[in-house]
Amino acid sequence: MITAILCAAGSGTRTGFRENKVLHDLGGMPVLCHSLSAFAPFADEILVACREEDGAKISPLLSPYGNARTVPGGATRMRSVYNALKEAKGDIVLIHDAARPHVSHELIGRVLESVQKRGSGVAALPVTDTVVLTENGYVLPPRESAFLLQTPQGFLREPLLTAYEKAVASGKTFTDDSGIYAAYVAPPVLVPGEAANKKLTFAEDFLPCERVGFGVDTHAFEHQEEIDRGIARLNLNYITLCGTVIPSNRALEAHSDGDVPVHALMDALLSAAGLRDIGYYFPDSDGKYRGANSMELLAEVMEMIHGGGFFVANASISILCELPRLSPYIEKMRENLRAALGCEQVAIAAGTNEKLGYIGEGRGITAYAMVLLTKQGSDYLPPLNSLGGG
Repeated sequence: MITAILCAAGSGTRTGFRENKVLHDLGGMPVLCHSLSAFAPFADEILVACREEDGAKISPLLSPYGNARTVPGGATRMRSVYNALKEAKGDIVLIHDAARPHVSHELIGRVLESVQKRGSGVAALPVTDTVVLTENGYVLPPRESAFLLQTPQGFLREPLLTAYEKAVASGKTFTDDSGIYAAYVAPPVLVPGEAANKKLTFAEDFLPCERVGFGVDTHAFEHQEEIDRGIARLNLNYITLCGTVIPSNRALEAHSDGDVPVHALMDALLSAAGLRDIGYYFPDSDGKYRGANSMELLAEVMEMIHGGGFFVANASISILCELPRLSPYIEKMRENLRAALGCEQVAIAAGTNEKLGYIGEGRGITAYAMVLLTKQGSDYLPPLNSLGGG
């Protein structure tokens, strides 16, 4: 039997909210409901450790989860978990901060599997910045690798409860379950955590984690009279779309390489991130962008996107043109954009305009692009061997 313990007894004063932060809305429902939904498929019972004054608001939220109930929270996290452990019926306990609503089923599964195989499992991420210890203003030599511990943290209930009893009797204060387990049982097993599994601490953490952007671009084909007079500006044998060279009897008018869908995509990315349009960053009045490779410009845009803490969740592009026929090149175009965006979810559709308007008359190409950016990042998983897990 598996018991999930959700720690929800904090006041969340750093958010500045008037209520417990786990009761605050996030994406249309309270933060606590996100955590409840995440653990419901795994747990035979869910215990929510909360303050008495929050119980009246939390209890109604538990009704969709027939196996969930509240238990008295304590003045510290350690005391809240201890209270819940004493009431838990499961032989395995998964302990989680209710204020980490973005925990994935994959992460919960990894922790649970580690407990079943090795007796414990603690979600953790390696620290990417350099961490040092100091003494009298001097940096000491590094000793061991540093990790950021997350929840869920999973253990066999009996040894963990025994460890908690010893910790409480000792009067020592521990900030998480892995510390108590390490002090009185054994070093816990670390498993790969997730960057998305962030604890909501400040008001800005509740801002939307996703942004939608839209972009559109149009380029005309070289005029026939220019072709006849031999003054067309670009190679007449091809056009470039999504970094793919496509045979064409006319080139597109453009200051750069005329990659219409990539230009639309760049505007969509920039708008989603709250930045200016491509004309601002790559003006056609600047000679260095004449004939520029748009895929290289897209790489610069992606640096801006990542610099703002965003990642591409998906992208959708629609291209309208009569000729040339694009279907033989769609998959190559998708491959190019997947690599450029660092995202597998890239869709490209191509169609005509049924002989209507400038597109139907073969005088130009228009592309529309929509993107979804997220600040949760990719499903980052550090190598298992960096955590010592199996």
